[in-house]
Amino acid sequence: MLVAIGHTWATVKTGNRTLQAAYDVVYTFHMPAFIIISGYFSRSFDLRPDRLKRLITGVLVPYVIFETAYSLFRIYAGRSDDHNISVLNPYYLTWFLCALFIWRLTAPVWKLVRHPLPIAIGLAMLGSTASVLGGELDLHRVLQFLPCFVLGMTLKPEHFRMVRRRSVRILSVPVFALAMAGAWWVVPRVNSSWVYRDAAAQDLGAPWWAGPVMVPVMFGGAVLLTACLFSWVPSRRTWFTALGTGTLYAYLLHGFVVKSAKYAGVFETPWLHRPLGVLLLTVLAACTATLLCTPPVRRVFRFAMEPRMEWVFKPDTGGPAPDRRQREREREPVGA
Repeated sequence: MLVAIGHTWATVKTGNRTLQAAYDVVYTFHMPAFIIISGYFSRSFDLRPDRLKRLITGVLVPYVIFETAYSLFRIYAGRSDDHNISVLNPYYLTWFLCALFIWRLTAPVWKLVRHPLPIAIGLAMLGSTASVLGGELDLHRVLQFLPCFVLGMTLKPEHFRMVRRRSVRILSVPVFALAMAGAWWVVPRVNSSWVYRDAAAQDLGAPWWAGPVMVPVMFGGAVLLTACLFSWVPSRRTWFTALGTGTLYAYLLHGFVVKSAKYAGVFETPWLHRPLGVLLLTVLAACTATLLCTPPVRRVFRFAMEPRMEWVFKPDTGGPAPDRRQREREREPVGA
């Protein structure tokens, strides 16, 4: 939901310092929160054939499909002069699937080493200085978001119970307020592109050493705000609990709604840039993301998001069938 809201705000935030500050706060932690959850559900991943098969059908194939679909949508609906379509250069929001595929493949390594999180942070710091990486596979994001994935792999259920304590929930309110105030002060003073983690320090007009400084700062802010977000996650079952298994549908499909509105010139309407207009767009984005998680939508798009593709794999690659408890443990709300 926050991803959809963020992409909507991006179209109307120009010249609005308060909205830019809110946008920067959200972008500091919303993808890290998503990635931490992805890492948490990668704790049991190994190179067993049935898990590799699921990685291919649940991440790699959807990446190729949506990378192609978004590129074609940009070319024909957006009338773009750039007709290049390349799965090696992720476009728009498809970078997450590309990164998730790489992170998941490295999961056995992080379970093997003694101190995975410091190593991941070190790699992220190095990545923030490497302007030569370019846009191939969006390696800047792969490296700079890597600590969030590794952190998720190190978490246990009790850690989530800890942040849901009443004291943490109460403390999260002033923390978010301070984050918003700090972001409002920072907006005219610091390049907001740091929140994307998609470039080296030199590419942002900063000296190379700024990257290794900003990586732990952004990671610390992401972890703090993610903990505040998770403190408000209810422990009981609610009407929206089951929707969590369809979040990847909302993530990948909402972009077509946002891009369609942009190509149609909807966001150029002046009153949408005013407070009530921004509020309306926020509500619509949240509702759209929620609807895209529902079973009817998932049934329609399951062919692209969760293709079976039994015809591709050898019959013996499935491995032993997991029992019911194991299947429940391995259910992953981000479709990884």
